[in-house]
Amino acid sequence: MLAPKGMVRSMKKVINGLRYDTEIAEKIGADHGGGDCTDFGYWEEVLYRTPRGKRYFLHGQGGPRSNYAQRSGYSMWKSGERIIPMTVDEAFAWASEHLDGDDCEATFADMVEEA
Repeated sequence: MLAPKGMVRSMKKVINGLRYDTEIAEKIGADHGGGDCTDFGYWEEVLYRTPRGKRYFLHGQGGPRSNYAQRSGYSMWKSGERIIPMTVDEAFAWASEHLDGDDCEATFADMVEEA
């Protein structure tokens, strides 16, 4: 079952020897789509920076027809969630697409240039 919109639950995961923990990381911004949290295609993503500020990751969750779906049997899918480690460039690209200009620039000021 998905958490209500804006209520992505916490998650902790070790990936390639690195711990990613949504409870202690800095939340940069979030986006969602696919209707409301009861829709099968609903998804929500939150971009985080680790406490030391060296790494970024995305915590996402979604319904059985989202990119976060998990197989639960033959031709059966259920809601799912996962953590996706990101490079600085990947995090900047995600923020540029999913956040407003002020929120993006607040975190990635050194990567933003005047048009």
